[in-house]
Amino acid sequence: MKKLESLEIKAFVPARDFERCKQFYQDLGFTMPSDDAGIAYFHHGDCSFLLQDVPEATHAESFMMHLLVTDVQGWHQHILDTGIAEKYAVMLSDVTHQPWGMNDFVIYDPSGVLWHFSENVESVDSA
Repeated sequence: MKKLESLEIKAFVPARDFERCKQFYQDLGFTMPSDDAGIAYFHHGDCSFLLQDVPEATHAESFMMHLLVTDVQGWHQHILDTGIAEKYAVMLSDVTHQPWGMNDFVIYDPSGVLWHFSENVESVDSA
């Protein structure tokens, strides 16, 4: 039997306000190499997703993404320094330590998509 290989998986992230969301993700630090027919391709390093023009609010507000990073404090500081949360009037949490061994924070995009930025760390909780 021939071995089947997978190369990548991408989520279609819904955007109610497509133009505003495209700018949000560029301000966040993602590169947008293509934008055609209501689908914009974004990447940062080896991580990528497709932003889809979807005017329905329900789907966006129940959608979540998780981005594993090597420096969660650095990402959080970047967002604070650039004023993205204020510019787009979105919620940004503080960085917190999670008992499952991650430090993370969350930010909503302008459509209500919840993004978790997380970094693996050793848990300091005792068993």
